[in-house]
Amino acid sequence: MTCEFCGGQTAKKKVKKQHWLHGRLYIVENVEAEVCSECGERYFHAKTLDEIDRLLETSHEVKERIEVEVVTL
Repeated sequence: MTCEFCGGQTAKKKVKKQHWLHGRLYIVENVEAEVCSECGERYFHAKTLDEIDRLLETSHEVKERIEVEVVTL
């Protein structure tokens, strides 16, 4: 597909995705995305996002927990 920001071409890749669900932040690894080879913009198919929601709403394995700082500019 063509990137809507820079016009570059995208390719399927596996990426890490930051995903908010019910006020909680998750980092999901090994997520398929279309990634622009020029600017790096990532596109996720709705089916993939729905699959992530289903996974997180059920019992799932947690690989790691990290601490995240929240700051105001």
